[in-house]
Amino acid sequence: MDTPTTKSPVLLYTEQTPNPETLKFVTNRMLYKGTADFRDEELAREWSPIATALFDLPYVKGVYVCNNFVTVTKEFNYAWEDIMLKLKDFIKNYIEEGKEVVTDGFADAMAALEAERGASYEYTEDEVEIVKRIKDLIETYVRPAVEMDGGNIEFKSFNKGVVTVIMQGSCSGCPSSTVTLKSGIEGMLQRMVPEVTEVVAEMG
Repeated sequence: MDTPTTKSPVLLYTEQTPNPETLKFVTNRMLYKGTADFRDEELAREWSPIATALFDLPYVKGVYVCNNFVTVTKEFNYAWEDIMLKLKDFIKNYIEEGKEVVTDGFADAMAALEAERGASYEYTEDEVEIVKRIKDLIETYVRPAVEMDGGNIEFKSFNKGVVTVIMQGSCSGCPSSTVTLKSGIEGMLQRMVPEVTEVVAEMG
């Protein structure tokens, strides 16, 4: 006999990130497999109902969704103690109602955009091998640590020894992410891939 399945309640807690303007709202539900970074309202309105709803709040400046968490960047003239509980309730209720988080097709659209951007970089055979090693290292060692802080890092390009990465979520505009980038990521890549001379970041 089938017993009716009762949905487990949505649990939600907040985590600090290294960026004082950003807070991570972690849930016990998978919200979106992958990374969805909404720096502006336009992209949010096109692809993410939850980000759109959050942007409608006067104190939300950016929304980043990844796996089981939502990272919210606030407008600097608001204090977390005034808005954190409102945001917590809002996100919890949104998830409990089972509404759509990110629209289907978002990942493909972003991948197409990425391919378009990346198409301007023509790599030689040697460079293709180096790029593959860099991407693997970022994927294996850097991204999991950055995700714990509510952010994301993407490889963008490799040119004459310089690796360009895109910082998203809480890492975008965060003062400590520059330090992490220079001391941690750059150091590791230089050790593991001698061809790398520098790592620079663009904000996603």
